Amino acid sequence: MKKILILFLSVFSFAIATEKNPVVLIKTNMGNIYVELYPDKAPKTVKNFLTYVKEGFYDGLIFHRVVKGFVIQGGGFDRNLKYKKPTHPPVENESNNGLSNLRGTIAMARTSDPHSATTQFFINLVDNTYLDYGKNPQKWGYTVFGRVTKGMDVVDEIGNVPVVNIGWMVNVPVKPVIIEKIEIVRN
Repeated sequence: MKKILILFLSVFSFAIATEKNPVVLIKTNMGNIYVELYPDKAPKTVKNFLTYVKEGFYDGLIFHRVVKGFVIQGGGFDRNLKYKKPTHPPVENESNNGLSNLRGTIAMARTSDPHSATTQFFINLVDNTYLDYGKNPQKWGYTVFGRVTKGMDVVDEIGNVPVVNIGWMVNVPVKPVIIEKIEIVRN
C-alpha cells in the first residue's frame, strides 16, 4: 500500500508541477499539436519562442523539412520556400538542461554554431538521444524546451508525407504542411 501511495503522490505532484508550464497550440493544415513548454529547464529558449509566437512570426510558415523516422522541422520558411528572417538575436544554447531529444519533444534547430538558434524548431519523431548535450565532439546538443502533450498522431502523419529535394533544400513536403498559427493556450 505504501508503494502505491508513493507512486500516486509522485504522479500527482508531476501533474501539479506541469500545470504551471505554458502550453502552445500549433494549428496546421493537417491538424492541431499541443506543446507544453519547460521554462524552468530552458528559460531563454522558451522566452524566445513565446516572443515569436506572440508576434505572430510563425503564422503561415511551413514544416519545410520532414525526415521520416527522425524529425519534422519548421519555423523558417513560407510555402514558397522564401526564408523569413528572424527579428531577434540568437539564443544561448541551453542543451545542458537534463532534457533529452526523445520522441515527442520539441527542440531548437541551429547551425554548427551551438548558439545560433533563432526561430526554427523541430519535433522528434523517435528518440534522437545522439542530439543531446555531450553526445558529440563539440559537446553542445540541440536544446529541448518542451514536449507534445496532444496531437502526436498529427506529428506522425506529417512525418510520413511524401518529400522531394528542391535546390539545396532536402526533404521538403510535396504538399506544403502549413503552420496556420501558433497560439498560447496557457501562459
